[in-house]
Order: sequence, then C-alpha cells, then structure tokens
Amino acid sequence: MSTALNTAGQMQPPPLAIAPIRQFLWLVRREIWENRSIYIVPLVAAIVFLLSYVVQTVLLRYRMHGIWPSSITKLHEGFSTPYEIAAGLIMGAAFLVGIFYSLDALHGERRDRSILFWKSMPVSDLATVLSKITVPLVILPLLSFAIMIVTQILMLLLSSLLLLGSGANIAALWTHSSVFQFSGMLFYHIVTVHGLWYAPFYGWLLLVSAWAPRAPFLWAFLPPFVIWGVERLAFNTSHFLNLLENRLMGPEAPAAAHPGNVMEIMASLGPLQFFAEPGLWIGLAIAAALLFVAVRLRRSHGPI
Repeated sequence: MSTALNTAGQMQPPPLAIAPIRQFLWLVRREIWENRSIYIVPLVAAIVFLLSYVVQTVLLRYRMHGIWPSSITKLHEGFSTPYEIAAGLIMGAAFLVGIFYSLDALHGERRDRSILFWKSMPVSDLATVLSKITVPLVILPLLSFAIMIVTQILMLLLSSLLLLGSGANIAALWTHSSVFQFSGMLFYHIVTVHGLWYAPFYGWLLLVSAWAPRAPFLWAFLPPFVIWGVERLAFNTSHFLNLLENRLMGPEAPAAAHPGNVMEIMASLGPLQFFAEPGLWIGLAIAAALLFVAVRLRRSHGPI
C-alpha cells in the first residue's frame, strides 16, 4: 500500500476511496441541489390547481343550492374527474421539466465551463451521465407521484371543509375517493411509462446536450422534424411520426380497456403485459446506446 510523508516526516495513509454507490448518490443529490426546477415546477402546478379547485368547489356549492345527488356513485363521479386532471397536470409538468433538464444537463456544464472543475474530480464520465439520466427516469416520476398524492389528499380535505353543512355525503367522498382507489395504479403507471417507456426520449436529449455547440433545443427537435418531412415528401407516409406518437402515448392498451378511461387502461396493462412488450426492450436498448454515445461525447468534448 502506498503512503505519503507529511511535513513532520511521518507516514500518512492514502486518502480513502469513495464507494461507487455513495459517489453515485452524491452525484444525484448534486443534480437536485443545482436544478431546483425539478421540484419547484411540479409544486407550482399543484398549488395552481389547488387554488382553482377551491374556486370550482365554492362555485359548485352555490350552484347546487344544497341539493346533492343521493346516489353515492353520482356524487363520486362528480368529484373524481378533478383528481385525474390534477394527476395529469402534475405528470405533464414533470415531463416538461425532464425535457428541459435533459437538454441542459450536459450542455450547461460546457457552457459555464464548470465541466473543467468536474473533470478534475475523481468522477467518471459514465457515473456523471448515469446520475443525470436518473433524474428524469427515477427522481422526477417518484417526486411527481408524491406531489400528486399530497395534492389529492389536500383536495379531499378542502372539498370536505367546503361541503360541511351542505347536506352532501362527505363520508362517501372519503370512502370512494380516487386517492385510495387508484394510487397503486398511478404509481405503477408513472414508474413504468414516465420512467422506463420514455427512456429513449431522455437518452436522445442527453446525447444532444453532450454534443450541441449551441441551441440544444433546436438540435433535439430539428432532426425528427426533418426525417418526418423527408419521409412524407418521398414516400407519402408517416411511419416515423406514428412511431414517435406511439412512444409518447405509452404502450398500446389491451382491447378490453375502454379507450376513454385512463385508469382502466393503466389497470388492464399489467406488469406481465408491459414487460412482455417488445417495444419496451427495444426502447431500453436504444436508450442504452444513446447514453453510451453521450458518455463518449462528454469525455471528448470540452467547454463551448
């Protein structure tokens, strides 16, 4: 084992190496610290929706004039839609954050020349790129799910307070609430679709972020547009566009699922069906290849 001499001539042990897992977690924490939009944007979306939900519930109470549906099913149907809208809004906000974060993740450190500092640290390019892809694939889905659950519980509490003394069956709202019925399905959906299924998107965005000399947003979306335009003009087809739409909309639901019911679609596409999808594994292989290129580009590219 190599040692070093201090100024007093005494032997000093070499510095301890940081465990790879600990180093990786530190890199992920660094991404969260430096990119506050990861949690601020979904929180702002949730707060805006909560404010609009309060106004909507107050207006609904005055419009009903104390006459509420006696059927628990009708009452539940009237209050279940906003919960799905809240989930969709927060998931959409997190998806947009993932796009802009991925485009700036490697380009930003080249632009502000902080890449010189990070390359002087004992951190590999592979670990750095993997920590950055972890944010849109893992951190954002889990964070948006937690925000969604808290938002829906607050919605339930606010609606209960606003409906006190109105004659509405408040207990039925809690018993049949979407928060408790669909939280498991929502978690499964956001981890599989917004995480694993969208991996090729984020892999492509990170590759562009590592390569683009400037305007990464333009370089990310111009090539797909050109490919679609050339295919359309040359063959009068839209296979590439349909491929992107299918990837964006998620895996194809079974025929038994009602096309207008998002929760039913998520429930019908179980883990066996999802992980048996060839498109999932093809997409993950493409994402791995894109990340490999992004690692090589970060290793060879310096500041802008």
